[in-house]
Amino acid sequence: MSDQFEQTNSQSSSDNNLLFDRDMEEALIGSVLITPDAYLDAAPLVSAEDFYLHRNRWIWEAFIELFKTDSYFDVLTVKDALEASGHLEDVGGLDYLISLTNRVPSSQHAESYARNINALAVRRRLLTAANDIAKLAYRKDTGVDNVISDAEKAIFGVSQERYKRDLVPISDAANDYLERLLLNASIPGGVTGLDTGLKAVDKALGGLQRSDLIIVAGRPGMGKTGFLIGIAKHVGLAMKRNVAFFTLEMSAEQLIQRMIAQETSIDSQKLRSAKLSDMEAQEVVHALGVLSESRIFVDDTPAITPLQMRTKCRRMQMEIGLDLVIVDYLQLMSGDTRTENRVQEVSYISRYLKVLARDLNVPVIAAAQLSRAVEQRQDKTPVLSDLRESGSLEQDADIVMFINRPEQMKEESPLHNLTKLIVAKHRNGPTNSGIDLVFIEKLAMFRDKAYVD
Repeated sequence: MSDQFEQTNSQSSSDNNLLFDRDMEEALIGSVLITPDAYLDAAPLVSAEDFYLHRNRWIWEAFIELFKTDSYFDVLTVKDALEASGHLEDVGGLDYLISLTNRVPSSQHAESYARNINALAVRRRLLTAANDIAKLAYRKDTGVDNVISDAEKAIFGVSQERYKRDLVPISDAANDYLERLLLNASIPGGVTGLDTGLKAVDKALGGLQRSDLIIVAGRPGMGKTGFLIGIAKHVGLAMKRNVAFFTLEMSAEQLIQRMIAQETSIDSQKLRSAKLSDMEAQEVVHALGVLSESRIFVDDTPAITPLQMRTKCRRMQMEIGLDLVIVDYLQLMSGDTRTENRVQEVSYISRYLKVLARDLNVPVIAAAQLSRAVEQRQDKTPVLSDLRESGSLEQDADIVMFINRPEQMKEESPLHNLTKLIVAKHRNGPTNSGIDLVFIEKLAMFRDKAYVD
Protein backbone atom coordinates (compact mmCIF):
# COMPACT_ATOMS: atom_id res chain seq x y z
CA MET A 1 0.00 0.00 0.00
CA SER A 2 1.53 3.28 -1.01
CA ASP A 3 1.64 6.28 1.32
CA GLN A 4 0.00 8.30 -1.42
CA PHE A 5 -3.49 7.32 -0.34
CA GLU A 6 -2.68 6.08 3.17
CA GLN A 7 -1.92 9.51 4.53
CA THR A 8 -4.88 11.75 5.16
CA ASN A 9 -2.91 14.96 5.16
CA SER A 10 -0.90 15.84 2.09
CA GLN A 11 1.26 17.97 4.41
CA SER A 12 3.05 14.83 5.61
CA SER A 13 5.71 16.30 7.88
CA SER A 14 7.81 14.16 10.20
CA ASP A 15 5.98 15.78 13.11
CA ASN A 16 2.63 14.66 11.74
CA ASN A 17 3.95 11.14 11.26
CA LEU A 18 4.70 11.02 14.97
CA LEU A 19 1.14 12.02 15.80
CA PHE A 20 -0.62 8.89 14.58
CA ASP A 21 -0.72 5.26 15.66
CA ARG A 22 -1.34 2.69 12.92
CA ASP A 23 -1.75 -0.14 15.42
CA MET A 24 -4.32 1.82 17.44
CA GLU A 25 -6.44 2.61 14.36
CA GLU A 26 -6.34 -0.99 13.18
CA ALA A 27 -7.13 -2.29 16.68
CA LEU A 28 -10.26 -0.13 16.92
CA ILE A 29 -11.56 -1.20 13.51
CA GLY A 30 -10.75 -4.85 14.31
CA SER A 31 -12.64 -4.51 17.62
CA VAL A 32 -15.78 -3.40 15.80
CA LEU A 33 -15.46 -6.21 13.25
CA ILE A 34 -15.16 -8.74 16.09
CA THR A 35 -17.85 -7.22 18.32
CA PRO A 36 -20.23 -4.83 16.46
CA ASP A 37 -21.53 -3.39 19.77
CA ALA A 38 -18.08 -1.88 20.26
CA TYR A 39 -19.09 0.70 17.65
CA LEU A 40 -21.69 2.12 20.06
CA ASP A 41 -18.95 2.73 22.65
CA ALA A 42 -16.49 4.27 20.21
CA ALA A 43 -18.72 6.30 17.88
CA PRO A 44 -19.39 9.22 20.30
CA LEU A 45 -15.64 9.61 20.86
CA VAL A 46 -14.17 9.46 17.38
CA SER A 47 -15.11 10.59 13.86
CA ALA A 48 -14.03 9.34 10.47
CA GLU A 49 -11.89 12.48 10.07
CA ASP A 50 -9.89 11.48 13.16
CA PHE A 51 -8.26 8.55 11.33
CA TYR A 52 -4.87 9.41 9.86
CA LEU A 53 -4.85 6.71 7.20
CA HIS A 54 -7.28 7.07 4.36
CA ARG A 55 -8.15 3.39 4.22
CA ASN A 56 -9.09 3.32 7.89
CA ARG A 57 -11.17 6.45 7.46
CA TRP A 58 -13.08 4.83 4.58
CA ILE A 59 -13.75 1.74 6.66
CA TRP A 60 -15.10 3.85 9.53
CA GLU A 61 -17.35 5.69 7.06
CA ALA A 62 -18.64 2.26 5.99
CA PHE A 63 -19.45 1.55 9.66
CA ILE A 64 -21.42 4.79 9.83
CA GLU A 65 -23.45 3.93 6.74
CA LEU A 66 -24.21 0.44 8.03
CA PHE A 67 -25.27 1.86 11.38
CA LYS A 68 -27.65 4.33 9.69
CA THR A 69 -29.44 1.48 7.93
CA ASP A 70 -29.43 -0.79 11.02
CA SER A 71 -27.31 -3.32 9.13
CA TYR A 72 -25.19 -5.89 10.94
CA PHE A 73 -21.42 -5.29 11.13
CA ASP A 74 -19.19 -8.09 9.94
CA VAL A 75 -16.40 -8.56 7.42
CA LEU A 76 -18.79 -9.34 4.58
CA THR A 77 -21.27 -6.47 5.13
CA VAL A 78 -18.37 -4.01 5.50
CA LYS A 79 -16.84 -5.41 2.30
CA ASP A 80 -20.11 -4.80 0.47
CA ALA A 81 -20.37 -1.26 1.84
CA LEU A 82 -16.82 -0.46 0.73
CA GLU A 83 -17.51 -1.97 -2.67
CA ALA A 84 -20.60 0.22 -3.01
CA SER A 85 -18.59 3.35 -2.17
CA GLY A 86 -15.81 2.38 -4.59
CA HIS A 87 -13.12 2.03 -1.91
CA LEU A 88 -12.81 -1.75 -1.50
CA GLU A 89 -9.66 -2.08 -3.56
CA ASP A 90 -8.21 1.10 -2.07
CA VAL A 91 -8.33 -0.29 1.46
CA GLY A 92 -6.67 -3.55 0.44
CA GLY A 93 -9.72 -5.68 -0.29
CA LEU A 94 -11.23 -8.44 1.79
CA ASP A 95 -7.78 -9.63 2.86
CA TYR A 96 -7.11 -6.41 4.78
CA LEU A 97 -10.45 -6.64 6.61
CA ILE A 98 -9.79 -10.24 7.64
CA SER A 99 -6.29 -9.35 8.79
CA LEU A 100 -7.73 -6.67 11.11
CA THR A 101 -9.84 -9.24 12.96
CA ASN A 102 -6.69 -11.30 13.61
CA ARG A 103 -4.68 -8.39 15.03
CA VAL A 104 -6.83 -7.64 18.07
CA PRO A 105 -7.40 -10.29 20.76
CA SER A 106 -10.39 -8.56 22.37
CA SER A 107 -12.78 -5.67 21.77
CA GLN A 108 -13.04 -4.64 25.42
CA HIS A 109 -10.60 -1.74 24.95
CA ALA A 110 -12.43 -0.16 21.99
CA GLU A 111 -13.42 2.94 23.96
CA SER A 112 -9.80 3.52 25.01
CA TYR A 113 -8.61 3.10 21.42
CA ALA A 114 -11.17 5.69 20.26
CA ARG A 115 -10.10 8.25 22.87
CA ASN A 116 -6.45 7.90 21.91
CA ILE A 117 -7.15 8.19 18.17
CA ASN A 118 -9.19 11.35 18.77
CA ALA A 119 -6.46 12.83 20.99
CA LEU A 120 -3.84 12.29 18.29
CA ALA A 121 -6.16 13.85 15.70
CA VAL A 122 -6.59 16.95 17.87
CA ARG A 123 -2.82 17.25 18.16
CA ARG A 124 -2.46 17.04 14.37
CA ARG A 125 -5.07 19.78 13.96
CA LEU A 126 -3.22 21.92 16.48
CA LEU A 127 -0.02 21.43 14.51
CA THR A 128 -1.80 22.47 11.32
CA ALA A 129 -3.24 25.51 13.12
CA ALA A 130 0.22 26.42 14.40
CA ASN A 131 1.62 26.30 10.86
CA ASP A 132 -1.24 28.51 9.65
CA ILE A 133 -0.61 30.98 12.46
CA ALA A 134 3.08 31.14 11.57
CA LYS A 135 2.15 32.03 7.98
CA LEU A 136 -0.24 34.71 9.23
CA ALA A 137 2.48 36.26 11.38
CA TYR A 138 4.64 36.85 8.29
CA ARG A 139 1.87 38.66 6.39
CA LYS A 140 2.83 42.30 6.72
CA ASP A 141 -0.16 43.37 4.61
CA THR A 142 -2.57 42.23 7.36
CA GLY A 143 -3.26 44.27 10.49
CA VAL A 144 -2.10 42.88 13.83
CA ASP A 145 -5.65 42.76 15.23
CA ASN A 146 -6.78 40.71 12.24
CA VAL A 147 -3.80 38.37 12.60
CA ILE A 148 -4.54 37.83 16.30
CA SER A 149 -8.22 37.29 15.59
CA ASP A 150 -7.52 34.74 12.83
CA ALA A 151 -4.96 32.99 15.03
CA GLU A 152 -7.39 32.64 17.91
CA LYS A 153 -10.09 31.53 15.49
CA ALA A 154 -7.81 28.73 14.28
CA ILE A 155 -7.18 27.51 17.84
CA PHE A 156 -10.80 28.01 18.81
CA GLY A 157 -11.88 25.97 15.80
CA VAL A 158 -9.83 23.01 17.00
CA SER A 159 -11.23 23.16 20.54
CA GLN A 160 -14.79 23.58 19.26
CA GLU A 161 -14.63 20.88 16.61
CA ARG A 162 -17.81 19.30 17.94
CA TYR A 163 -19.74 22.45 17.03
CA LYS A 164 -19.05 22.24 13.32
CA ARG A 165 -22.17 22.83 11.28
CA ASP A 166 -23.14 21.33 7.97
CA LEU A 167 -26.27 20.71 5.98
CA VAL A 168 -28.44 18.43 8.12
CA PRO A 169 -31.69 16.58 7.39
CA ILE A 170 -34.78 18.43 8.62
CA SER A 171 -35.59 15.33 10.69
CA ASP A 172 -32.45 15.87 12.80
CA ALA A 173 -33.32 19.52 13.38
CA ALA A 174 -36.89 18.50 14.26
CA ASN A 175 -35.65 16.01 16.85
CA ASP A 176 -33.38 18.63 18.39
CA TYR A 177 -36.30 21.04 18.57
CA LEU A 178 -38.51 18.43 20.23
CA GLU A 179 -35.86 17.76 22.88
CA ARG A 180 -35.55 21.48 23.60
CA LEU A 181 -39.35 21.86 23.67
CA LEU A 182 -39.70 19.08 26.24
CA LEU A 183 -36.89 20.57 28.32
CA ASN A 184 -38.44 24.04 28.23
CA ALA A 185 -41.85 22.62 29.18
CA SER A 186 -40.33 21.21 32.37
CA ILE A 187 -38.99 24.62 33.46
CA PRO A 188 -41.35 26.40 35.88
CA GLY A 189 -42.50 29.90 35.02
CA GLY A 190 -41.76 29.60 31.30
CA VAL A 191 -38.36 31.35 31.64
CA THR A 192 -36.22 29.26 29.31
CA GLY A 193 -33.26 31.65 29.07
CA LEU A 194 -31.18 33.57 31.60
CA ASP A 195 -33.18 35.43 34.26
CA THR A 196 -32.87 39.21 34.22
CA GLY A 197 -33.91 39.60 37.84
CA LEU A 198 -37.04 41.51 36.72
CA LYS A 199 -40.03 39.17 36.73
CA ALA A 200 -42.11 41.27 34.36
CA VAL A 201 -39.29 41.35 31.81
CA ASP A 202 -38.63 37.61 32.13
CA LYS A 203 -42.33 36.90 31.62
CA ALA A 204 -42.40 38.99 28.43
CA LEU A 205 -39.17 37.63 26.95
CA GLY A 206 -38.95 34.15 28.46
CA GLY A 207 -35.50 35.16 29.70
CA LEU A 208 -32.40 36.04 27.68
CA GLN A 209 -32.06 33.45 24.92
CA ARG A 210 -28.81 32.04 23.55
CA SER A 211 -27.48 33.59 20.31
CA ASP A 212 -29.86 36.59 20.60
CA LEU A 213 -28.69 40.17 20.07
CA ILE A 214 -30.72 42.38 22.41
CA ILE A 215 -30.68 46.16 22.00
CA VAL A 216 -31.70 48.29 25.00
CA ALA A 217 -32.18 51.86 23.75
CA GLY A 218 -33.14 55.18 25.25
CA ARG A 219 -32.24 58.85 25.47
CA PRO A 220 -29.47 59.90 27.92
CA GLY A 221 -30.53 59.72 31.56
CA MET A 222 -33.19 57.06 31.05
CA GLY A 223 -31.26 54.45 33.07
CA LYS A 224 -29.78 52.19 30.38
CA THR A 225 -26.58 51.55 32.32
CA GLY A 226 -28.50 50.88 35.53
CA PHE A 227 -30.70 48.41 33.66
CA LEU A 228 -27.65 46.54 32.32
CA ILE A 229 -25.91 46.56 35.70
CA GLY A 230 -28.99 45.06 37.34
CA ILE A 231 -29.01 42.20 34.83
CA ALA A 232 -25.25 41.65 35.20
CA LYS A 233 -25.55 41.51 39.01
CA HIS A 234 -28.42 39.04 38.89
CA VAL A 235 -26.75 36.71 36.37
CA GLY A 236 -23.26 36.98 37.87
CA LEU A 237 -24.27 36.94 41.57
CA ALA A 238 -27.59 35.16 42.00
CA MET A 239 -27.24 32.73 39.09
CA LYS A 240 -23.44 32.27 39.34
CA ARG A 241 -23.01 32.51 35.57
CA ASN A 242 -20.07 34.11 33.75
CA VAL A 243 -20.73 37.64 32.48
CA ALA A 244 -18.43 39.74 30.28
CA PHE A 245 -19.27 43.42 30.83
CA PHE A 246 -17.73 45.87 28.36
CA THR A 247 -18.14 49.40 29.73
CA LEU A 248 -17.12 52.06 27.24
CA GLU A 249 -18.86 54.99 28.93
CA MET A 250 -17.38 54.73 32.42
CA SER A 251 -14.36 53.20 34.14
CA ALA A 252 -14.39 49.87 35.95
CA GLU A 253 -14.20 51.76 39.25
CA GLN A 254 -17.28 53.84 38.40
CA LEU A 255 -19.12 50.70 37.38
CA ILE A 256 -18.30 49.04 40.70
CA GLN A 257 -19.58 52.14 42.52
CA ARG A 258 -22.92 51.76 40.70
CA MET A 259 -23.04 48.08 41.66
CA ILE A 260 -22.32 48.86 45.32
CA ALA A 261 -25.13 51.44 45.33
CA GLN A 262 -27.57 48.83 44.03
CA GLU A 263 -26.30 46.19 46.46
CA THR A 264 -26.35 48.39 49.60
CA SER A 265 -29.14 50.88 48.72
CA ILE A 266 -26.72 53.68 49.63
CA ASP A 267 -27.14 56.82 47.53
CA SER A 268 -24.60 56.98 44.68
CA GLN A 269 -23.80 60.58 45.60
CA LYS A 270 -22.87 59.49 49.12
CA LEU A 271 -20.57 56.82 47.76
CA ARG A 272 -18.98 59.34 45.41
CA SER A 273 -18.24 61.78 48.26
CA ALA A 274 -17.30 58.99 50.69
CA LYS A 275 -19.38 60.69 53.43
CA LEU A 276 -20.45 57.44 55.05
CA SER A 277 -21.50 56.48 58.55
CA ASP A 278 -19.77 53.57 60.28
CA MET A 279 -22.75 51.35 59.51
CA GLU A 280 -22.72 52.35 55.83
CA ALA A 281 -18.96 51.79 55.61
CA GLN A 282 -19.46 48.26 56.94
CA GLU A 283 -22.19 47.67 54.36
CA VAL A 284 -19.87 48.83 51.59
CA VAL A 285 -17.09 46.48 52.75
CA HIS A 286 -19.57 43.60 52.86
CA ALA A 287 -20.89 44.48 49.39
CA LEU A 288 -17.34 44.53 48.01
CA GLY A 289 -16.83 41.04 49.40
CA VAL A 290 -20.05 39.83 47.78
CA LEU A 291 -19.13 41.39 44.43
CA SER A 292 -15.66 39.82 44.61
CA GLU A 293 -17.35 36.41 44.66
CA SER A 294 -19.46 37.19 41.60
CA ARG A 295 -18.83 35.85 38.09
CA ILE A 296 -18.73 39.31 36.50
CA PHE A 297 -15.68 40.26 34.44
CA VAL A 298 -15.26 43.92 33.49
CA ASP A 299 -13.41 45.46 30.55
CA ASP A 300 -13.27 49.26 30.35
CA THR A 301 -11.20 49.62 27.17
CA PRO A 302 -12.40 52.87 25.54
CA ALA A 303 -13.53 52.68 21.91
CA ILE A 304 -13.01 48.91 21.79
CA THR A 305 -13.39 47.33 18.34
CA PRO A 306 -15.54 44.29 17.49
CA LEU A 307 -12.41 42.25 16.72
CA GLN A 308 -10.88 43.04 20.10
CA MET A 309 -14.15 42.20 21.84
CA ARG A 310 -14.48 38.89 20.00
CA THR A 311 -10.92 37.95 20.88
CA LYS A 312 -11.49 38.60 24.58
CA CYS A 313 -14.83 36.79 24.62
CA ARG A 314 -13.40 33.75 22.84
CA ARG A 315 -10.53 33.57 25.27
CA MET A 316 -12.90 33.79 28.22
CA GLN A 317 -15.16 31.11 26.78
CA MET A 318 -12.26 28.73 26.25
CA GLU A 319 -10.72 29.32 29.68
CA ILE A 320 -13.70 29.49 32.06
CA GLY A 321 -16.89 29.58 29.99
CA LEU A 322 -19.14 32.48 29.00
CA ASP A 323 -22.89 32.89 29.50
CA LEU A 324 -23.67 36.56 28.80
CA VAL A 325 -22.03 39.53 27.03
CA ILE A 326 -23.05 43.11 27.90
CA VAL A 327 -21.95 46.22 25.96
CA ASP A 328 -22.46 49.76 27.31
CA TYR A 329 -22.88 51.23 24.87
CA LEU A 330 -22.83 50.31 21.19
CA GLN A 331 -22.25 53.72 19.60
CA LEU A 332 -19.04 54.21 21.59
CA MET A 333 -17.39 51.26 19.84
CA SER A 334 -14.99 51.81 16.97
CA GLY A 335 -14.99 49.95 13.68
CA ASP A 336 -12.08 47.71 12.68
CA THR A 337 -11.78 49.24 9.23
CA ARG A 338 -12.19 52.64 7.64
CA THR A 339 -15.70 53.37 6.44
CA GLU A 340 -17.18 56.22 4.47
CA ASN A 341 -19.37 57.41 7.33
CA ARG A 342 -20.49 56.68 10.88
CA VAL A 343 -23.72 55.02 9.75
CA GLN A 344 -21.75 52.35 7.89
CA GLU A 345 -19.47 51.91 10.88
CA VAL A 346 -22.36 51.37 13.30
CA SER A 347 -23.97 48.98 10.81
CA TYR A 348 -20.76 46.96 10.76
CA ILE A 349 -20.63 46.92 14.57
CA SER A 350 -24.24 45.75 14.94
CA ARG A 351 -23.75 42.95 12.40
CA TYR A 352 -20.59 41.88 14.19
CA LEU A 353 -22.36 41.75 17.56
CA LYS A 354 -25.04 39.48 16.07
CA VAL A 355 -22.34 37.23 14.62
CA LEU A 356 -20.64 37.21 18.03
CA ALA A 357 -23.89 36.08 19.70
CA ARG A 358 -24.27 33.24 17.16
CA ASP A 359 -20.59 32.30 17.25
CA LEU A 360 -20.42 32.03 21.06
CA ASN A 361 -24.04 30.86 21.44
CA VAL A 362 -24.72 33.35 24.24
CA PRO A 363 -27.07 36.34 24.57
CA VAL A 364 -25.44 39.70 23.79
CA ILE A 365 -27.08 42.80 25.31
CA ALA A 366 -26.01 46.18 23.98
CA ALA A 367 -27.20 49.60 25.09
CA ALA A 368 -27.84 52.13 22.32
CA GLN A 369 -28.66 55.82 22.10
CA LEU A 370 -31.77 57.19 20.46
CA SER A 371 -31.67 60.15 18.11
CA ARG A 372 -32.97 63.58 19.12
CA ALA A 373 -35.94 63.08 16.80
CA VAL A 374 -37.89 61.53 19.67
CA GLU A 375 -37.66 64.80 21.66
CA GLN A 376 -38.95 66.88 18.78
CA ARG A 377 -42.24 65.01 18.49
CA GLN A 378 -45.33 65.72 20.52
CA ASP A 379 -45.65 62.01 21.23
CA LYS A 380 -42.25 61.17 22.72
CA THR A 381 -42.80 57.42 22.72
CA PRO A 382 -39.73 55.92 20.98
CA VAL A 383 -40.10 53.98 17.75
CA LEU A 384 -37.64 51.82 15.83
CA SER A 385 -36.74 54.61 13.42
CA ASP A 386 -35.37 56.60 16.38
CA LEU A 387 -32.37 54.29 16.73
CA ARG A 388 -29.40 56.57 16.30
CA GLU A 389 -27.00 56.36 13.35
CA SER A 390 -28.14 53.12 11.84
CA GLY A 391 -31.25 51.34 10.67
CA SER A 392 -29.26 48.11 10.73
CA LEU A 393 -29.68 47.98 14.51
CA GLU A 394 -33.34 47.25 13.92
CA GLN A 395 -32.48 44.66 11.28
CA ASP A 396 -29.69 42.82 13.13
CA ALA A 397 -31.24 42.75 16.60
CA ASP A 398 -33.47 39.88 17.69
CA ILE A 399 -35.01 42.06 20.40
CA VAL A 400 -35.20 45.86 20.60
CA MET A 401 -36.38 47.41 23.87
CA PHE A 402 -36.89 51.08 24.67
CA ILE A 403 -36.62 52.53 28.18
CA ASN A 404 -39.26 55.24 28.33
CA ARG A 405 -39.96 57.44 31.36
CA PRO A 406 -42.64 59.83 30.09
CA GLU A 407 -43.00 61.69 33.41
CA GLN A 408 -39.31 62.08 34.19
CA MET A 409 -39.27 65.81 33.53
CA LYS A 410 -42.12 66.39 35.99
CA GLU A 411 -40.42 66.14 39.38
CA GLU A 412 -43.66 66.76 41.25
CA SER A 413 -45.51 64.03 39.40
CA PRO A 414 -46.34 60.91 41.44
CA LEU A 415 -45.44 58.95 38.31
CA HIS A 416 -41.99 60.57 38.11
CA ASN A 417 -40.14 57.25 38.31
CA LEU A 418 -42.65 55.10 36.43
CA THR A 419 -40.92 53.41 33.49
CA LYS A 420 -42.37 51.72 30.45
CA LEU A 421 -40.06 49.14 28.95
CA ILE A 422 -41.30 48.88 25.37
CA VAL A 423 -40.50 45.70 23.44
CA ALA A 424 -40.62 47.19 19.94
CA LYS A 425 -39.19 44.15 18.17
CA HIS A 426 -39.15 40.51 19.19
CA ARG A 427 -38.05 38.18 16.42
CA ASN A 428 -39.23 35.05 18.19
CA GLY A 429 -42.13 36.33 20.25
CA PRO A 430 -44.73 39.05 20.73
CA THR A 431 -43.95 42.73 21.16
CA ASN A 432 -45.11 44.65 24.22
CA SER A 433 -46.28 48.25 24.39
CA GLY A 434 -45.08 48.75 27.92
CA ILE A 435 -43.72 46.57 30.74
CA ASP A 436 -44.24 48.46 34.02
CA LEU A 437 -41.04 49.07 35.97
CA VAL A 438 -40.00 51.62 38.60
CA PHE A 439 -36.70 53.50 38.38
CA ILE A 440 -35.07 54.19 41.76
CA GLU A 441 -33.08 57.25 40.77
CA LYS A 442 -30.67 57.55 43.72
CA LEU A 443 -29.56 53.96 43.15
CA ALA A 444 -29.85 54.03 39.33
CA MET A 445 -31.71 50.72 39.35
CA PHE A 446 -35.02 49.25 38.26
CA ARG A 447 -37.58 47.21 40.16
CA ASP A 448 -40.74 45.45 39.15
CA LYS A 449 -43.64 47.84 39.75
CA ALA A 450 -45.53 45.14 41.63
CA TYR A 451 -42.50 44.70 43.93
CA VAL A 452 -42.37 48.41 44.76
CA ASP A 453 -46.12 48.67 45.23
